[in-house]
Amino acid sequence: MNLNLTGATRLNMIVGDPIAQVKAPEGMTKAFADIGHDGILVPVQVDPRDLGALLTVADSLKNLDGIIVTVPHKFACFAHCGSVSARAGFLGAVNIMRRRQDGGWHGDMVDGLGFVGAVRGKNCDPHGKRALLVGAGGAGSAIAMALVEAGVSQLAVHDADASRRDRLVARLKTLGRSDIMIGSSDPEGYDLVANATPAGMKAGDPLPVDVTKLAPTTFVGCVITAPAASPLIEAARRLGCPTSTGTDMYNALQSSMVDFLLAPEARA
Repeated sequence: MNLNLTGATRLNMIVGDPIAQVKAPEGMTKAFADIGHDGILVPVQVDPRDLGALLTVADSLKNLDGIIVTVPHKFACFAHCGSVSARAGFLGAVNIMRRRQDGGWHGDMVDGLGFVGAVRGKNCDPHGKRALLVGAGGAGSAIAMALVEAGVSQLAVHDADASRRDRLVARLKTLGRSDIMIGSSDPEGYDLVANATPAGMKAGDPLPVDVTKLAPTTFVGCVITAPAASPLIEAARRLGCPTSTGTDMYNALQSSMVDFLLAPEARA
């Protein structure tokens, strides 16, 4: 990647806490360069208590075009957007924002598209599958919606925060599609298990599901990008399960994020 940074280079940032695990700064900056766009993506670690102040400053930065949002800011950034996609509006969360012509922000939530894209990239079609989702936060909500739209026959949702889990289950039921229910950490009987929690990012984290109950035919996907293969993915692979990683998810999502940030209406 040959970068020629100048005062004219357009700025984008990815916000999160923590932030060291993200893969997007290199990937997105290279993707911009590959299509001849003079832009970069930089990582910004910000505590939830300071996010509002950062976004206020971001509003006034005239060379800041876009913001990618990671844990734990997806719900708070939704509230800062002046407009959002129908998908983000349904979920109440965003993971990407682009500058509107009036200076405000338009948001979307595309994590679910990346997860399902990674699963399909590993030759697993979610259609007709019984799926277990662990984690009902921003990414988990988006993955849940994407799995329902991909045609899973059943989706069970498990989260340590029962109220957050119940809100997501209730919201998904309004779609009137898959059989939606409350799940647990027991993956027995499921065809597809999705981990949308940070469990495994830190040494000593408990596994998000009871891996002793995994069947070798169960597909296991995880959102974690560091370590490259989370403890859950490593355990699933030892059992012979097909898997997808957080990096697979990011790779499936990168082109969609570039297209969103550089949409013609955003650059008019």
